[in-house]
Amino acid sequence: MIRHASTGWNESGRIQGRTDVPLSAFGRAQAAAWRLPPDWVDTPCTTSPLRRARETAKLLGFADATCDARLAEMGWGAFEGHRLDQLRAELGPALAELERLGLDFQPPGGESPRAVAARLSALLRELAATGVQDHLLVTHKGVLRACLVLALGWDMRGKAPVRLDPEEALLFRLDGTGAPTFLEPVPLRRVAS
Repeated sequence: MIRHASTGWNESGRIQGRTDVPLSAFGRAQAAAWRLPPDWVDTPCTTSPLRRARETAKLLGFADATCDARLAEMGWGAFEGHRLDQLRAELGPALAELERLGLDFQPPGGESPRAVAARLSALLRELAATGVQDHLLVTHKGVLRACLVLALGWDMRGKAPVRLDPEEALLFRLDGTGAPTFLEPVPLRRVAS
């Protein structure tokens, strides 16, 4: 699983959610510099339908990637476009109470991490049933976090059990039912500049 490259909203700390923000110039250069391990190059690729993920897949050489809505970022509803520090300042204890809910955190008009994990789980079951050995998924931070929930039983209270580095893919193994096991982060090799 790979998170999309950087957008202007990432760079300014704004919550994107389902807002269809394209890659920034920096993000396009970032994705163009990534190199996948050689045995991933011919792997079937599925991407979120959001532009930033589709652009990343294309820059990685997967112009014909399949899109699947279950890889879309968590819907952040009324919080989209805002910065988390601003929301914490404006909403204070109300936001802190929402954040304490972990998997059941749900922004007004948005979806919960539990719902993201459920839709991702359905996709992973389908991928496991295909019998195809490897799949590359280009998606979003919220979906990567949901996969860690499924693989490690994380309740999303406190820090993630695995550091999410934007320059790394996360490698998972699926069992026959689609249940993921986290294996390791994989650096996205960069082109020498």
